[in-house]
Amino acid sequence: MLEIVEVKSKKQLRQFIDFANELYKDCENYCPPLYMDELDVFDMKKNPAYDVAESVEYMAVSDGKVVGRIAGIINYAANEHWQTKKVRFGWFDFIDDERVSFALLDKVAQWGREHGMEWLNGPVGFTDLDHEGLLIEGFEYLAPLASLYNYPYYIEHLEDYGLKKENDWIEMQITPPAELPERLLRIGKIVEQRSKVHIDKVKNVSELTKKYGYSYFDVIDEAYQRLYNFQPLTKRQKEYYSKVYFPILNFDFVSVVVNEKDEIVGVGVGMPDISEAVRKCGGKLFPFGWWYLFKALKAKKMEAFDLLLIAVRPDYQGLGINSLILIDQYPYFIKYGIKRVETTSIMETNYKNQANWTMFPHKQHKRRRAYLKPL
Repeated sequence: MLEIVEVKSKKQLRQFIDFANELYKDCENYCPPLYMDELDVFDMKKNPAYDVAESVEYMAVSDGKVVGRIAGIINYAANEHWQTKKVRFGWFDFIDDERVSFALLDKVAQWGREHGMEWLNGPVGFTDLDHEGLLIEGFEYLAPLASLYNYPYYIEHLEDYGLKKENDWIEMQITPPAELPERLLRIGKIVEQRSKVHIDKVKNVSELTKKYGYSYFDVIDEAYQRLYNFQPLTKRQKEYYSKVYFPILNFDFVSVVVNEKDEIVGVGVGMPDISEAVRKCGGKLFPFGWWYLFKALKAKKMEAFDLLLIAVRPDYQGLGINSLILIDQYPYFIKYGIKRVETTSIMETNYKNQANWTMFPHKQHKRRRAYLKPL
């Protein structure tokens, strides 16, 4: 007998998180999330997204065993920004049985209708900075920590349920050449002279915050406001992301572009691919997982690198600011021996972002999709 159970206790939340790791235990390309991060995501006191959103979590249980999970999310700030009424679904994993996947989706759809929502949308997270998009191409590649992975059978389940494509993202794999293209260097010099901008190479999060406050997140906010499911970040969200994620970054791979007024107009952020370390520890920091992660984050040599984001203030877009970020980070690709750079998801219609990589050996190797269905 199949039963859909709402997650209400800490024990149930741990079962909710553990289910995905159990489902993918024999999948070599899956990267488990960091366990503590997953617990914090659903902690209303710790996750500032709850200032503008609410959620519900369900598990599908059959004969006493968890066989599926799903989170329903309503981000009221995003809905207001886009003038829509969406209930989102995320953290959606299930065995290959449509009775399970359909029952979970039905439950979130019902919850959404009870809250006045008109559309079912996913897989997405609380904000557009969370994991989003069902993997529909590129199952043979390793999943980095910064993106979702799912079995191919998920596609048939969602489409059989009546969900239709709303948005696709692509991901690219770039091979750094031995030298930067001369054309890119020329563009960089022209951009600096014409736009009166330059790279400010800050050394750590303390220096970054002291000089610029949280204005780098203002740039990200402004740059991403037209991107899919965007939600304007609250002050508490900016503080949270700064305190949680920036301290672990290697600031060799943090590029800040400023104008003659010392205002940030562009930001580029990347980090070593730590997915292998996360696989070794199963996403758990204790007792020894922290050591694997520390070694990966502080490595002097690394084969793979995750380019997390490039954001340019709207009034500086189209002026070649991206070229300065690439020029700034490239010497470190050589220094650390990086052979493979992975981009995070790029909207398939974001041709300006895609154009960043035309001067480098590259291939599109993954595609993701967000679905939509009227309630």
